[in-house]
Amino acid sequence: MTTSKRLFVHVPYTQLKAHLPFLIERRLNPEIFLSADALDRLDREGLAGSAAALREEGLLCTIHSPFMDLNPGSLERLLRDATVHRFTQVMDAAEILRPEVMVFHPGFDRWRYGEATNQWLELSVPVWQSVLSRAGEIGTMIAVENIFEEEPSTLKALFEAVNNPAFGHCFDVGHWNLFKRVGMEEWFEALGERVAEVHIHDNFGTRDDHAPPGEGGIDFDQFFALMERYAPRAAYTIEAHSKPDLERSLVSLERYLR
Repeated sequence: MTTSKRLFVHVPYTQLKAHLPFLIERRLNPEIFLSADALDRLDREGLAGSAAALREEGLLCTIHSPFMDLNPGSLERLLRDATVHRFTQVMDAAEILRPEVMVFHPGFDRWRYGEATNQWLELSVPVWQSVLSRAGEIGTMIAVENIFEEEPSTLKALFEAVNNPAFGHCFDVGHWNLFKRVGMEEWFEALGERVAEVHIHDNFGTRDDHAPPGEGGIDFDQFFALMERYAPRAAYTIEAHSKPDLERSLVSLERYLR
């Protein structure tokens, strides 16, 4: 598919080498998911080889950082320390891959933090400032993804507290559909100009299906219209979890991404 957008597709790092011929043949830029286990077993020479192969073919990449059980604003110091350790590891990998964008999860949910939201925010800020210091040296953008957020106020407060132009938003339209208490237009009015990347997949609002667009209940006409208005130069990432789902996603998105 020929596209005028910066289009990326989800690829776990452990599968990157096997999928490289397909990515090169189809001219698809990978969003490389580096899990905690992958980072612990990372072969830097192998990673450098994959990075060189992508560059040789003129392909870009982004990184999806580890997230399971991590929280940069955790009130438990040991969990913050573990989070900083994983973030340091993924920034080391980014020095080799040189990604356009790096996606991180914020670690917040209102049911857990409730009245401690401000404390979570205060603890988060120095972690992001450290990440951004290294991101500036690498030349990459940091994008924080909505996960359990029902409306954009907490993320907006985080972006304003950190106050760095390289600190943006990854809008995951599937997660928005699962947890939303506000419409998509209201979300974009609050955060649209900060969007550096979007994650594209579909669902019916009951589970995180990661279905191809058009196979769930999300209004993608509205989504792409809002993207054109607020963030036309963002990275567009298809978060399909199988090759058949990716193929169907590419077909359904063709009219939007040309």
